[in-house]
Formats: sequence, structure tokens, C-alpha cells
Amino acid sequence: MSDKYISIPHESGSVNISEDVIVSLVQNAVNEVDGVAGFAYTAGNELAELIGLKTVQKGIKVQFDETRIIVDAIITVKYGENIVKVAQDVQNRVSALIVSTTGIDDAQINIHVSGISFAK
Repeated sequence: MSDKYISIPHESGSVNISEDVIVSLVQNAVNEVDGVAGFAYTAGNELAELIGLKTVQKGIKVQFDETRIIVDAIITVKYGENIVKVAQDVQNRVSALIVSTTGIDDAQINIHVSGISFAK
């Protein structure tokens, strides 16, 4: 379980949202986008270290900067799909889900396409 939280102050106290909650939201949002084959579970160690992933298996990194959320997601795209369109659709879906579930509208969503998935 993560010990990193983003805090949203309110009149009667504050709401603290865990990094793990944001990771779950991102996973669900990415899985809803057509053209995404999945997360890049086989990302190389250099790539993971470069963007600072906690675990390569998740393919998602979440950081909090004051009241801003920064998300990095490493995905693979299905063969034949427009890579830029799929990445933009993922960005839009993740952003919309974060805003609708947390109320935080200051999020930077970075999508890293690390490969293409071919049908068997």
C-alpha cells in the first residue's frame, strides 16, 4: 500500500487520496480505450528507471506536485491502430476519469507507447 497522498483542503478538514487510488483509476481508464492492447509489462529496466517506475509490472507511475497529479503510463497498441489517436484517447479518458472521480482538474497525463501487439 502506498504512503503517498494528494491532499485537497476543505472548510471542515481535508480529503487525502492515495497514489494507489489514482493507479487503479488509470488502469480502468486505459482498459476502456479501443486500440490499447494493454500495459507494457515487459518494459526494459532502462526505460523504467528513466521515468522512475515503482514497479515495471504496473506500467504506471503517479506523482503528486502540490495539488497537481502527474501520470505516466506505458502501453502497447494493437497492430493496425493509429498510435497517436490511441494515445490521445487514453490521455483524454484518463484525464476525464480523474476529474470526474476526484474533482482535481490539474493533471498531466503522459502516455508512452512502447510496442505494438500483433494478433495471434
